[in-house]
Amino acid sequence: MAIMAQESSFRANAKPPIRFFLGFIPYGRASDAYGYPQALDSTWSRYRNEAGSMFSQRDKFDDSIDFIQWYMHKSWKVNRVDKNDAFAQYLNYHEGQGGYKRGTWKKKRWLINTARLVEQRTLRYRSQLASCKPELDKRVKGWTLF
Repeated sequence: MAIMAQESSFRANAKPPIRFFLGFIPYGRASDAYGYPQALDSTWSRYRNEAGSMFSQRDKFDDSIDFIQWYMHKSWKVNRVDKNDAFAQYLNYHEGQGGYKRGTWKKKRWLINTARLVEQRTLRYRSQLASCKPELDKRVKGWTLF
């Protein structure tokens, strides 16, 4: 959830901002990222082929959460990044698993700061969820928190 909050602010149709030449001539977006997860077309296609369905959409919340979970699992398999390590998981998500492995993020102070914000948000969400656990336990049998 913290990754989704950072990437799209929970906006279903989020896109990167339009770039401008000479400050006023629009010439496209920085990438083809789209939706809640701000997933690139190529990565979304890979997800749909491996784990989603042909009907999965980046502007559907449940599909997007599943995508982020799938990507985090891939980051664990490729780079052995613990699924509870929000800082490193976000760096994998932003830079790609290959970029993370090459350390492209190490010279990007702004990205490290953003990953720290995602990490803090994750801790806040985890705490909020834990405070709801007693009520959820009453309502939903068989669910697990972590």
